[in-house]
Amino acid sequence: MTLSFRTLKGPEVEAALDDLARLRIAVFREWPYLYDGSLDYERDYMASYVGNDRAVLVAAFDGERIVGAATGSPLAEHAEDFAAAFAHVDLPMDSVFYCAESVLLPEYRGHGAGHAFFDAREAHARTLGLSYSAFCSVMRPENHPLRPKGARSHDTFWRKRGYVPMEGVIAHFAWKDVDETETSDKSLQFWGKPL
Repeated sequence: MTLSFRTLKGPEVEAALDDLARLRIAVFREWPYLYDGSLDYERDYMASYVGNDRAVLVAAFDGERIVGAATGSPLAEHAEDFAAAFAHVDLPMDSVFYCAESVLLPEYRGHGAGHAFFDAREAHARTLGLSYSAFCSVMRPENHPLRPKGARSHDTFWRKRGYVPMEGVIAHFAWKDVDETETSDKSLQFWGKPL
C-alpha cells in the first residue's frame, strides 16, 4: 500500500472540506470518541484552516482520494478552550503547538501515517518557533459499554514518539455520543513533549 502525504493550504483546504468532513465523521464515530457528528459542523470546523498560515492540515492520499488527515495550530489560538486545563501548568500557552487530531480510515492504519502526521506537525511547529508539542485524547472507562472487545490504546505509539501524559492537564468538552440523545461532558488528557 502506498500513501502519499501533502500539506493542504488555502484553496486546497476549501476544495477538500466535504471530503475532510466525511472522513472526520466516519473515524470519530469509532472507539474511543464515539462522536455523532454532522457535515455542517465539520465543514465549519475545517474551514478554520483556510487562510491560517499558522495552522497546518496534512492529508493522506491513496491516489487522489483523501483517506486521512491531521491538523494542528498554536495552542494560544485555542486559549478559550484550554485555559482552564493549563491554568496550573508552568508552561506558557504561546510556546505550545496543539496537534488537534489525526484521523485515518481503518484499512490504511499500520502503514506509517501516524508517524508522517506527527513529523509534519512537529516540523511546522518548529518553523513557528514553538518549543513544545501537545495533543489530547479522550478518557473512557475500561468498562464503558461501547468499548470493543480487544480495543487497545495508542499510548505505546505516543510514548515512542516521546509524548507523556501531562499531569493534571485535563480538558473538558461536550459532544453527543452515538448512543446518546443529548450532549454530555467528556474529559480529555493532554500529552506533550519538548520539541
